Amino acid sequence: MLGLAKRLGATILQASTSEVYGDPEVHPQPESYWGCVNPVGPRACYDEGKRCAETLFFDYYRQHRLTIKVARIFNTYGPRMHPNDGRVVSNFIRQALQNEPITIYGDGQQTRSLCYVDDLIEGLIRFMATDPSVLGPLNLGNAEELTILKLAETIIRMTGSSSRIIRLPLPQDDPKQRQPNISLAERTLNWQPKVSLYEGLSETIAYFRGIMSGSPVQQIRILAR
Repeated sequence: MLGLAKRLGATILQASTSEVYGDPEVHPQPESYWGCVNPVGPRACYDEGKRCAETLFFDYYRQHRLTIKVARIFNTYGPRMHPNDGRVVSNFIRQALQNEPITIYGDGQQTRSLCYVDDLIEGLIRFMATDPSVLGPLNLGNAEELTILKLAETIIRMTGSSSRIIRLPLPQDDPKQRQPNISLAERTLNWQPKVSLYEGLSETIAYFRGIMSGSPVQQIRILAR
């Protein structure tokens, strides 16, 4: 893709990730932080793959003056997530709507910062419209931090679920905290998330109710939105 962008003279965006920060020792995480990543751990294929991609993007910029944009995307959620994609929001909503036990790892005090998809897209569009001198990396995410346990309790309450919370051992290298420092995006893009957690979860829960209702007509209507 970098070679194609070079040949066509196109601007190319890398959808990088907060996972480049690993299990961070700096909190919240600014773009200047180099991260704390285990290069041979069970999460390494994703973490290091994204870090390698960032390196390639900046090499193409330095060697070929290719116009690049590197966005480090933090946890994003919203309608049209796949119920079985393994992400924390989709897992919790699916389990809650089916009144299944909600699984959290460790004591549930690890934190995440959840950004509604509409806010993320607005940030990406603004980033792509910036001057070619604005390369990134640029954090895009919601700076409001909450614990995994609080998220599970909130989803149970919003869905009216009878699910109980069960705890499993914390996986190796699972980040204990995740919160973006978005001051650079605020200054550069005049951007910050606007959708509250309650609003975003309400939309996402409504979507999941539709696709899990078993009605093909309802599923088609939702997927066509």
